Amino acid sequence: MTDLEFLDQAESALKAIEACCDRINDAGEADIDNQRTGGMITLSFENKSQIVVNLQKPLQEIWLAAKRGGYHYKFVNGQWQDTKSQAELFAHLSACASEQAQAGLFFKQI
Repeated sequence: MTDLEFLDQAESALKAIEACCDRINDAGEADIDNQRTGGMITLSFENKSQIVVNLQKPLQEIWLAAKRGGYHYKFVNGQWQDTKSQAELFAHLSACASEQAQAGLFFKQI
């Protein structure tokens, strides 16, 4: 994958995360403050816990840091897969956010 292809796919993923936060907030499912700075999004929950999603351009990865740990994702076969477990980014983000918000939250690629 070229650097430009990585940036296109990664930007699409970050925009999807932001859109999901907006949808979750609008629906009243949880209160998530999402702040974006360049290639990093910080999701802050009411209990003061956070999830950080950021781009690692030199490695062509997206990294996710949550209470349950840190994860690295590569774009493989049309989706972001964890480099160790092959778990999909949005499914994993949904599980981590649900745990931290203590509510069932759903994130998906748009």
